[in-house]
Amino acid sequence: MEAILELMGKLGINGSVFLTQVATFFILLGLLYLFAYKPVMRMLDERSQRIKESMEQTEYIKEQAAHAEEEVKKKIEDASKEGQEVIARAVRTGEEVRQQAQQEARQEAESLINRARSEIQRERDDAIDELRTEFADLTIQAAEKVIDRSLDKEAHRQLIEKTLEESATLKKG
Repeated sequence: MEAILELMGKLGINGSVFLTQVATFFILLGLLYLFAYKPVMRMLDERSQRIKESMEQTEYIKEQAAHAEEEVKKKIEDASKEGQEVIARAVRTGEEVRQQAQQEARQEAESLINRARSEIQRERDDAIDELRTEFADLTIQAAEKVIDRSLDKEAHRQLIEKTLEESATLKKG
């Protein structure tokens, strides 16, 4: 151990300062895990559950449309027993009802899916904004504790947000 400290001293590295910085890093990492990572994962799990429920509701609507189509076919079969003229009228009516039910079911399913997508996108954007704000505040608080003096919070928050935006741009690009 002394050989390592002696070698670090020759390189101009103060061993106690280095160990303090390593300990501080792991403390900061632990704090970020507790106060940022876990809540974000919980929010993502909740959103995932809402998406799953929306998809199940969409499947239910599709089943209802299929059920409605079966009922229309049953009505057509019953009408065929009553005669040619009644059959022709029932076929036209049944086909119109079936097409209208299918169209309404498609429109309702598409509307539900579009609303769910919009809601998910909005909530995702809100979560990202909230996470950025919390991350900036946590970073400033941790930095204040490490260097034991007050920082210009607004200037550092702007710097952190700019860095996060650049990071997001680099990941997308």
